[in-house]
Amino acid sequence: MVDAFTQLPVAVLSLNPAVDITYEIPKLIADQKVHALNSRYDPGGNGINVGRGLKRLGVQACTFCVVAGEIGRFLRHQLDAQLDQVSYQEVDGETRINGTILESLTGAQFEVSGVGPVVSTAQWEHLLDQFVTHCSEGLGVITGSLQRGLPKDLYAEAVSRVRAAGGRAVVDSHDELLRHAIEAQPFLIKPNRFELEALVGQPLTNQRAIVREARRLQERGVTCVCVSMGAEGALLVTSSSVLKGEAPSVPVISTVGAGDSMVAGMVGLLAQGASDQDALREGIACSAATVMQPGTELFDKETVDRLRGEVRVTLLSL
Repeated sequence: MVDAFTQLPVAVLSLNPAVDITYEIPKLIADQKVHALNSRYDPGGNGINVGRGLKRLGVQACTFCVVAGEIGRFLRHQLDAQLDQVSYQEVDGETRINGTILESLTGAQFEVSGVGPVVSTAQWEHLLDQFVTHCSEGLGVITGSLQRGLPKDLYAEAVSRVRAAGGRAVVDSHDELLRHAIEAQPFLIKPNRFELEALVGQPLTNQRAIVREARRLQERGVTCVCVSMGAEGALLVTSSSVLKGEAPSVPVISTVGAGDSMVAGMVGLLAQGASDQDALREGIACSAATVMQPGTELFDKETVDRLRGEVRVTLLSL
């Protein structure tokens, strides 16, 4: 477990959290009511998942999030029990609801992302001020989607302000949000392979191509690029090395939250001052432990401890 008295401060920004509802059903049938075999409710949104993951790893962190309405009150009740420290920004409207449907007969998974509340400029700037203050000289995790109407360069502003405060920004997003954030030169970005392909506008069919594009991002000021590749593990490209982490073979029940769990694992170790190899190993172990869980449930610490030794990290000459 990380020593809370020696770790760097960690803050997580979650501007568009959710309540995740998961239904396990036999099979979807058009125009027919289907009775669920199981259902569960979890706090959701990428930033919330990262915060929950850090808590399970024993890492002290503060999550800064937007909540609204009755759904927001329900989310607060859940988060108060699952996070060490949370700072809430109340807004009008309703916190969004995300839905996941798991078909037990086919193994198929369907996901629907809800619509979040309107957040004013003054409200998100106030939350961002608190976030930056907390992670100055530490690590600030910037992840997830934004509500409609928020500026596409908001994450770039967040990265710039974290850097100006002496912190290191970790970004896990996609499309225009990631594109703008890269221009602000974050410490670490963690796209998956498909997100990196969308970013560079071409397929990346092998490790050499992925590393090539990661190096180009480093030329633009990104310090480290971690590319997750599902069952194939992940590549971590730093200023001095290229590391490949092999994912352990585990039964896959649900992939929801796997990327967020990888971010939590890596950030938790980096906040402790661990090596790049150990951070990558921890991230992959957390991700693998999460895909073994149903719906939107995240890893448990015992499974991470067991899988950690099965993650092989090697130095590549690329």
